[in-house]
Amino acid sequence: MTNPLAGLFKPRQKEAAGPALYARAVRECGEYLAARDDRSAAAHARLVRAVGVLAASLASLASAGSPGAVPADPGAASADPFDALLRTAERALEAGGEDGLGLALAVTGTATEIRRRSKGAWRLRGLALDGLGRDAEALECYERHLALAGDGGASAEVVRRAATLRRRRECVEAAVALFPEVGSPLREPTAATTARVAPEFAAFVRARVAQYGVGQPEVRRLLRLYGAYRRLVERDGPLVAGDDSDGPRPGGCAPIGVSGLRGLLAGRTVCLVADTEEVAASTLGPEIDRYDVVMRCDSFRLRAPGTGERTDVHAVSLRGATPWEGPAWTRPAGVRLVFGDPAAAWRRAVRQRLVPTAQEHIGDASLRRPLSDPALLGEDGWDGGTTTAFTLLRLLDFLDAGSSLDLIGFRSPGALRPREAEWVMDRATRVDDSKMRIALR
Repeated sequence: MTNPLAGLFKPRQKEAAGPALYARAVRECGEYLAARDDRSAAAHARLVRAVGVLAASLASLASAGSPGAVPADPGAASADPFDALLRTAERALEAGGEDGLGLALAVTGTATEIRRRSKGAWRLRGLALDGLGRDAEALECYERHLALAGDGGASAEVVRRAATLRRRRECVEAAVALFPEVGSPLREPTAATTARVAPEFAAFVRARVAQYGVGQPEVRRLLRLYGAYRRLVERDGPLVAGDDSDGPRPGGCAPIGVSGLRGLLAGRTVCLVADTEEVAASTLGPEIDRYDVVMRCDSFRLRAPGTGERTDVHAVSLRGATPWEGPAWTRPAGVRLVFGDPAAAWRRAVRQRLVPTAQEHIGDASLRRPLSDPALLGEDGWDGGTTTAFTLLRLLDFLDAGSSLDLIGFRSPGALRPREAEWVMDRATRVDDSKMRIALR
């Protein structure tokens, strides 16, 4: 096994190359900031401040070395440039996105060149690589942090993430070992990113199921390994139902997964209500509130005589490049379902936009992309503009749990996209225009 401390315990040289390395880091930060156009974002503002502190600490250090020089910023003279460098990396991680993670990776690369025995530098570098899906490299950095920290000094976050990455690797290795005669890119996953390994694993599973059928013991074992791998990929905090090992629950609510949602709906009457002027102006409110489960999507208005008053399930879709910066979800609901991809953006949005006590349950990672998830519908061809209502409707149709499923107000123009409306009408069992109701079951 490779020693994670190899090369780290050489006598520390004076940081003679430090000024050039620090200057490189400042230049990389400047290039990142110059390329950004979302300067009002809070995370961007924190990063700008961190870069300013780094630059000021370097200027103060340089001026302090000149006889008779007065630091440009006396308050920065006591700042350690290396600490400021690590703080800049932290702020770049908070900024998120591939470019923010890339900046954090560049800055921590500089930090580990300057001080190869810095626990903090290896921790932050591991987190940047982890966020970019570069599992093997992230694990190597985490192991260096753990070796340097010794007993009791390691970051709990690093301990958890390292264990998760090891278990993911073990799932892949065990899966391909079940079928030694089958060639697969999974046999050489060391340099592959999660974005590559995850679909290759899914394709490997589909191919083996098609080849041997689900009755073969090796295939059943493969499906269990794939399920474990999927949970580990999606996992970041307790956003998988039944997993309370990673810290406080987001928004103070309990996660609910596929089986939990199916159990909630089993044998009940369900309606999905459109947020339209026609529904709001109607007198359908009492009828809507008589359903066992009332569902609504995205932003909606409540006018009791027309829309009813209850919201048992509220579904939202994440849109845009930074969906975590949207408004908080303050409408009270029993269950809140958040649809979105990729997983990192979904997790961040859930953590930042949930409001404590506004919901009892939050849909976990197994429910975040029902249309494209091979474990649920697994359909191609539905783009990012698919309406939340249609995504929720397809999930309900797949679960097949309620005793009845009615859509109210979805005949109105714009409530669904044309292709979605066609799918609904092809499967409608009854249409009652007088009550704006389409029955699907």
